[in-house]
Amino acid sequence: MMRLLLPVLLLFLIPCGRADDWGPLQFLVGHWTAEGGGKPGAGTGEFSFTPEVQDHVLVRRSFAQYPGSRHDDLMIIYRQSGSLEAMFFDSENHVIHYRVAAVAGGAQFLSDGAPSETRFRLTYTAAGANRLTLLFEIAPPGKDFARYLEASAHRD
Repeated sequence: MMRLLLPVLLLFLIPCGRADDWGPLQFLVGHWTAEGGGKPGAGTGEFSFTPEVQDHVLVRRSFAQYPGSRHDDLMIIYRQSGSLEAMFFDSENHVIHYRVAAVAGGAQFLSDGAPSETRFRLTYTAAGANRLTLLFEIAPPGKDFARYLEASAHRD
C-alpha cells in the first residue's frame, strides 16, 4: 500500500510552473514613485506590485494625490486557465475586470466589455533600468480609446 501511496504524494510536490514568475509583469514587481511635472494642479502618487498568497497573486496598491482630492485603488492579478487576469477596485466605486497581455516593451491591461460599453486600457512600458511609463485610456461607448492619464515612474 505504501508503495502505491508514495508516487501519488510525490505528484503533489512537483511544482506546476513557478508561481513567482509573473512573465510580462515581472518588471513591475517593486515599489514605484510617480514623477510629476512640477506644474500647478499636477498630481503625485505611488504604487507597488507585490507577490502575495505564496506568490499566487500579484497585488497592486496605488494612490494619487491631487490638490483637494486623493484616489486610492487596489488590483489583484491572478492566473486563470493559463492566462493573466486582474480585478480592480478603487475609491470611486469602480470595479473592473481586466485581461492582461504582453505588448512591445511592457504589459497591457484591457477591460472586458463590448464596444457599446465603456472600456479601459492601462499600459505599462519599461523605460530603462528602474523606470517606466504608464498610459491609462478610456473608450466611451461606441468610441475609440483616448488618453485619460499619462505618467512616468521610477522604482524606489
